[in-house]
Amino acid sequence: MKTRRRMKDSYMDTIIPWLLIMAPCSALLTGIGIFAWRRKQPMWFWSGSTVKEEEISDVRAYNRANGIMWIAFSLIFWICTAIGIWNTKAAGIMMMAGCAAGIPLLIAAYRKIYRKYTKGEKRKAGGGRPA
Repeated sequence: MKTRRRMKDSYMDTIIPWLLIMAPCSALLTGIGIFAWRRKQPMWFWSGSTVKEEEISDVRAYNRANGIMWIAFSLIFWICTAIGIWNTKAAGIMMMAGCAAGIPLLIAAYRKIYRKYTKGEKRKAGGGRPA
């Protein structure tokens, strides 16, 4: 009887911190996606940089693409949050793999979005990175 209770306590000791960490992180990334999608001015990607409205040919489509990119990235977090309810170790491994693959994919996706919606000469500049 005591071992069953210890197992239940141990399970709750891992699941509650997992949910307290993962749910807000997942929601934050989803929130960034929604913010980007609804934004009137062009959404930036790199810290410390801005994207001027004059650079972008279609700001609405550019921001929509940025929003979709962030929401898609947040799906990794939401899926791992759900899997963590049953197996936190497996979810943690998936989270590490998802981030290791997801962050470079996020950068590549943003560069593709930037190139697609950038006007004329700025296309050669290399993805809106700060100088």
